[in-house]
Amino acid sequence: MLIDTHVHLNADQYDEDLQEVIQRALEANVNKMVVIGFDRKTIERAMELAEKYPFIYAVIGWHPVDAIDCTEDDLQWIEELSAHKKVVGIGETGLDYYWDKSPKEIQQTIFRKQIRLAQKVNLPIIIHNREATEDVVRILKEEEAHLTGGIMHCFGGSVETAKQCIDMNFMISLGGPVTFKNAKKPKEVATEISLDHLLIETDAPYLAPHPHRGKRNEPALVALVAEEIARLKGISVEEVAEATTRNAKRFFHIED
Repeated sequence: MLIDTHVHLNADQYDEDLQEVIQRALEANVNKMVVIGFDRKTIERAMELAEKYPFIYAVIGWHPVDAIDCTEDDLQWIEELSAHKKVVGIGETGLDYYWDKSPKEIQQTIFRKQIRLAQKVNLPIIIHNREATEDVVRILKEEEAHLTGGIMHCFGGSVETAKQCIDMNFMISLGGPVTFKNAKKPKEVATEISLDHLLIETDAPYLAPHPHRGKRNEPALVALVAEEIARLKGISVEEVAEATTRNAKRFFHIED
């Protein structure tokens, strides 16, 4: 059994064949999926999917790229929705210094507000980090994010940074990039970090694992992430599946 802890089944890319995508996931033993909503449209869709399917859960928040569009009303709405029994986390939030739509100062302000929101509603926080590691780690420490803990989504940093995050009560989630031949850091993290601190994800429809790189990703392919972690650690895929599923259930308070 596998759990895809970060997937965007609410994306437009699945408008034509969502049911088939979900069916392929279930046939691949991916029997739970966490759908991420990161703005008004995708949050609404995430909630709809979580209510429709017993095996789908929602994480809701505001993406750093669009932080400039986030209002106090949006944050209040997220807080209200977070009381829903199928909402299991706040995010994805964080910092993204690759795209320049939202100024760094605004990104940091919205990031801090969502950490505090997560603490208020007692849910873990899911972190997006692109080219902003130093500021992400600093803000997590300053805002005492260890109180709720969280997930470093699609982690691409160093083993040293992973250990810093683990010390702050964060899980390390690996996705398709760990399967890429030139992905030195994710492979090192998969090798060095204990299974107790690892989760697996697709970030579908993005970041499809090898040999599907460049194509539309989907949750069934999270099995390839588990296989690569197993190969790097020299253990069975079953061990990786069992550990990451157990971690996800514990972390998100998901029951069978």
